[in-house]
Amino acid sequence: MTLDKEELLKSIFDSFSHLEHINADDIPAIDLYMDQVTTFMGEHLKGSKRYEQDKVLTKTMINNYAKNRLLPPPVKKKYSKEHLLVLIFIYYFKDFLSFNDIQSILTPLTERYFQSDTDFNMEWIYKEVYRLGKEELSVLEEDVSRMYQVACRAFPDGPDEDEDFLQIFSMICLLSFDVYMKKQLIEKLIDKCSAEKMAEKKNQKK
Repeated sequence: MTLDKEELLKSIFDSFSHLEHINADDIPAIDLYMDQVTTFMGEHLKGSKRYEQDKVLTKTMINNYAKNRLLPPPVKKKYSKEHLLVLIFIYYFKDFLSFNDIQSILTPLTERYFQSDTDFNMEWIYKEVYRLGKEELSVLEEDVSRMYQVACRAFPDGPDEDEDFLQIFSMICLLSFDVYMKKQLIEKLIDKCSAEKMAEKKNQKK
């Protein structure tokens, strides 16, 4: 099995440069109906889809998020700019976190910052996280490049005809281990925040 590993790595880095993140300033300041929300999200996040037929967000998904209190309910069937910001967070979290975990981290934010009358609101939070993510992109590229070099040194005594496949498999395992460990860390942070929130509520009842 012959694979062009260099071309594969180049395509990965190309995908990094074309990742579509929604800038807060590009979100309409006017309230939107459901169809307008799904259209906006679909157009701005289509680059993140694995397959062309995949849906970014559907009406059913959004209704479920509101039903499960991940998303504040719409006002007169309309969604504000802050609703869309929360939806974007949910969109990225949902692939690796449970509904309960997403609720645990978003509820404190929406309770405190959703429709805030101060400058400290959901847009302020989103813009800061957006800035941090863009700054970390170069670090991510360096890390992936390092893993690639490690994978290319794997299985030096293996059969020649399987060398490319085994090294790609090594790369997948390295990336998977990285994702697994980071998911473990994320869950521990969520559990810690949830425990502190519960302790705070108990103290308030005393």
